[in-house]
Parts: sequence; structure tokens; C-alpha cells
Amino acid sequence: MKNLLSKRLFLYTLSSTLYPLALGCHSTPPATPLDQLDAQQAHGHQVFEAHCAQCHYDRASDPLHGPGLRGVMKRQYLPSGAPANDERVTNTILHGRNLMPAQPYLDPQDTNDLLAYLHTL
Repeated sequence: MKNLLSKRLFLYTLSSTLYPLALGCHSTPPATPLDQLDAQQAHGHQVFEAHCAQCHYDRASDPLHGPGLRGVMKRQYLPSGAPANDERVTNTILHGRNLMPAQPYLDPQDTNDLLAYLHTL
């Protein structure tokens, strides 16, 4: 019994020590500065400002009306739990999800430029 308690204490101590270190290793890198965006990404920023900024922060992880999008394409999963990939994000933009309204009027070039911008966050 004492041996089992010692093992549990050891594992608890080890996990509580390593867990914060593991979180630190997965911190989101900073967004690309706006003055370093290429033409496509800069246009994507304009599309974001026109269609997304009223509900989402782009350069912060904090929520506004929707989740903050900093690092959204650098994670494995979106806040919804769906894969963080171009196909899923495009589908969400064009068709909406839960409280997010659909943006079906965005032309394909605007959508591609917006995705290029989201990859810089």
C-alpha cells in the first residue's frame, strides 16, 4: 500500500511539474506584423476588417463576440473542436456555424486572401 502511494505521489509531482512546461512549449508565436504582410495577406487583412472584426479579434486570443483568432491556423483544432485547416475554416466562413453568420457573398479571391491572412496570425 505504501509503495502504491509513493508511486502516485511521484506521478502527481512529476505531472504537476512537467505540465506547465509542456504548455509553455506550445505557446502561440506572435502574429506577423502588418507591415510585413505580402499583397495577398494585406488584402486578407482588409477583408477581415470589413467582414470579421466586428465579432473577432485578430491579434488577440481573447473573445469579442466570437473567439479571438490569434494563432487559429497554428493549432490542431478550432475552438469548435473541428480541425484547423483551410477547408474547415472556409466552410465556417461561407456557411456559418452556431452564432456565426454565413458570409456567402465573399468571392473566392477574398476568401483565399482572408485565409492567407489568418495563417499569419
